[in-house]
Amino acid sequence: MKVAYNKVHVGDVLLVQLAMESIVKTQMERVGDIAILKEEATGEVKAFNLFNASKYVALDVAGNVEVTPELVEKLEAAINENGVEISLDVDFTPKFVVGLVESKEKHPNADKLSVCKVNVGEETLQIVCGAPNVDAGQKVVVAKVGAVMPSGLLIKEGNLRGEDSFGMLCSARELAIPGAPEVKGILVLEETAEVGSAFTVPTR
Repeated sequence: MKVAYNKVHVGDVLLVQLAMESIVKTQMERVGDIAILKEEATGEVKAFNLFNASKYVALDVAGNVEVTPELVEKLEAAINENGVEISLDVDFTPKFVVGLVESKEKHPNADKLSVCKVNVGEETLQIVCGAPNVDAGQKVVVAKVGAVMPSGLLIKEGNLRGEDSFGMLCSARELAIPGAPEVKGILVLEETAEVGSAFTVPTR
C-alpha cells in the first residue's frame, strides 16, 4: 500500500494506492468522504481518496506517508465511519533490507545490465541491475517489491530484456542519503551489516 498527502498542492486529501498495477479503465464511486477507484472490467478496488483527511488522521508531511499499524487503524476507522467496504491487507515486513549479492552474471540481452542473485535473509531474489560497480560478495541495500522510494517510485516486479527482476539494488542518491556522491553506482555497505536486517531510509 502506498499513501501520499500534499495539502498545499492537492488539498486535504489522502491518496491511498492499494494495488501496484495501474488501472486500465477507472470507475469511481464517491461515498461520504471517500472516493473509491475501481478497475471497471473487474470491479476490483485499486485505490481510494480520503477527503477531509485531517478530520481522520493527523498529518504533517508533504509527499509519501509512512504506512504504520497506527495509520492503517485510522484508515480503517475512516472507512467504517463512511460505510464503505474496503479491505486493507498490509504487509508490514521491511521493504528496504540488507542483501548479500551471491552471484552476478552478465545479462544475455543487454551489455550494461547484470543478473544478480541476492540473499535478503529469508529468500534469495533475482534482481537485474545496471550499476557499474555491482559485484558478488557485496552487502547492499535492496528495495523489495512493494517498497516506495523517497522519490515516490513504487518498486514492482519487472522484466528487463527478458530477465525477471524482483526488486532493486539502491544507490545512496536513490535512498536520499545526505551527501550522496554524484557518481553512478549502488551503495555498498560494511561487511558487518546483517543480511536480512531492515535498512532505514530517510523520509522527506
